[in-house]
Amino acid sequence: MGQGQVTRVLVTGGGGFLGQALCRGLLARGHEVTSFNRGHYPALDALGVRQVRGDLADRDAVIAAAAGMEAIFHNAAKAGAWGSYESYHQANVVGTENVLAACRAQSVGKLIYTSTPSVTHRATHPVEGGTADSVPYGDDLKAPYAHTKKIAEQAVLAANGGVLANGGALATIALRPRLIWGPGDNQLLPRLIERARSGRLRLVGNGENKIDTTYIDNAAQAHFDAFEYLAPGAACAGRAYFISNGEPKTLRETLNSLLQAAGAPQIEGTIPFGVAYAMGAICETLWPLLRLRSDPPMTRFLAEQLSTTHWYDMAPATRDFGYVPRVSFADGLARLAAVYRA
Repeated sequence: MGQGQVTRVLVTGGGGFLGQALCRGLLARGHEVTSFNRGHYPALDALGVRQVRGDLADRDAVIAAAAGMEAIFHNAAKAGAWGSYESYHQANVVGTENVLAACRAQSVGKLIYTSTPSVTHRATHPVEGGTADSVPYGDDLKAPYAHTKKIAEQAVLAANGGVLANGGALATIALRPRLIWGPGDNQLLPRLIERARSGRLRLVGNGENKIDTTYIDNAAQAHFDAFEYLAPGAACAGRAYFISNGEPKTLRETLNSLLQAAGAPQIEGTIPFGVAYAMGAICETLWPLLRLRSDPPMTRFLAEQLSTTHWYDMAPATRDFGYVPRVSFADGLARLAAVYRA
């Protein structure tokens, strides 16, 4: 679909970090954008985004919001490392089922789904240059986020080619951006900075495991590229793709570079994986018993993620829908540092 053609697009979770980047980019490309959110966001008003308030678990509300739309960017999800399984299931599984129902009922032909590499997590099994074809779905997913996103992604891909109310076919794609960061992040960076400044941040293991990350503009660009190429029968239809900057670096270098850009202290201390994993198991037992509302400092899933090499091959995304990272890790750090200095 050419950028000169106006398309009516629904973005779920448009008020979030990636959601706002998607809304900005779609508007800049000349599309009409509506965001489906639980709350109301003045930042979206300022952009000129129409907002519809509702809960993803409310099927009727999602179907109503999709009326007249030609594409849906399903970005909304319950993320994080802690919370009840039911809360994750309602947002991520039921919510995605409702988005698929809305596509069918309102004849929305394109669905671009924001997934996560966590759906392929397999304990401490390293991934080096992995693709969706070479890395299977994870088993024994201890985190409800990863488990429910896996179910949702499988539903999205299975829905590809499904018949719409108008007799057309639905085209779907799942993108798995790895650790999105950059100016405007209100989740990952603020938590890193707060823990670094309080002296509570440690590397699990020696910190030499390599990981991928994704600068915010690159994460959004991958979605726009997929949107342009996605159609019934396209090479990317019905498939999942890892997305990143394509610049794997050690966890130590990655985190310390981000902290330096933000003017925060560097991480020096380490904690053995076995100790971190045991701490995670204890926290997972105590937090429900004590009915603590805060996130635990460690979980077993987090210990595994932080200590294991995970980086991915961008070649399939480049081949099938032209994704090439446009902002390097170094350039992204410079942009981030400029924001924090300001």
